[in-house]
Amino acid sequence: MTVQLCGSPDEAVAGIEDGSTVLVGGFGMAGMPVELIDALIRQGATGLTVVSNNAGNGDTGLAALLAKGRVRKVICSFPRQSDSYVFDELYRAGKVELEVVPQGNLAERIRAAGAGIGAFFCPTGAGTLLAEGKEVRVIDGRTHVLEYPIRGDVALIAAHRSDRMGNLVYRKTARNFGPVMATAATTVIAQVREVVDTGRIDPETVVTPSIYVDRMVEAGA
Repeated sequence: MTVQLCGSPDEAVAGIEDGSTVLVGGFGMAGMPVELIDALIRQGATGLTVVSNNAGNGDTGLAALLAKGRVRKVICSFPRQSDSYVFDELYRAGKVELEVVPQGNLAERIRAAGAGIGAFFCPTGAGTLLAEGKEVRVIDGRTHVLEYPIRGDVALIAAHRSDRMGNLVYRKTARNFGPVMATAATTVIAQVREVVDTGRIDPETVVTPSIYVDRMVEAGA
């Protein structure tokens, strides 16, 4: 498979359809693919289900997408923090749905999609509102909750460096959800700070192999 090296973020997000489930990398703003999100705003897709760790910060990135009214539902771990006022206002007004997923469960549900796992039992959330309506089972004397994979139509992720084949290297905490999201979506779009010639990246440092990447664009400061 050949990775498409796009000339702009707008070219990279072309064709994302209304109603898509979009996996968005990032831990807060660390590793957030802001340029791709801005391009998605310009592209116009609406009715989106967004899967991310947070529900937007400040007025940029995911928060800007929410503010434009493009998001129908958010699946995330931390919907509220001091600067999540855009999501907070939309949620209180009933303009966006929310599914809260514990952070470890979120990562594992995405990973399960990429690994082809049909479902798994996990003790996190057992006995809480998050387990309501879900199948539970006692395993080794501890209550577990049945969780299902989260698959994306599209994943938008950010990496530090790539070669021209699309092998991705991340930088420190910006790595976060990018690697698992890259395995769990039909179309994976990566923005990278630097594209280098193939052969210049040590294979031992590659985190996301090119086989998972469909499109990439050099973007970001």
